[in-house]
Amino acid sequence: MTSRFLSLADVQEMLNISSTQAYSLVRSGELPAIQVGPKKVWRVEASKLEEYIEHQYARTRDRIASGEL
Repeated sequence: MTSRFLSLADVQEMLNISSTQAYSLVRSGELPAIQVGPKKVWRVEASKLEEYIEHQYARTRDRIASGEL
């Protein structure tokens, strides 16, 4: 069974980004996440990460089509 929630370390690994970049995505609200437990650790729902990735593909397609890239 696949876990519903991912840690920021999981997100970092899946997107091949730094921990600072993963934290920034969450803190800015660009990647929806929740804080859980007494230590308030961040968790990202796997489906939200997939939505974020799809949004980035669409954004990149739009930028290519507009000649921005």
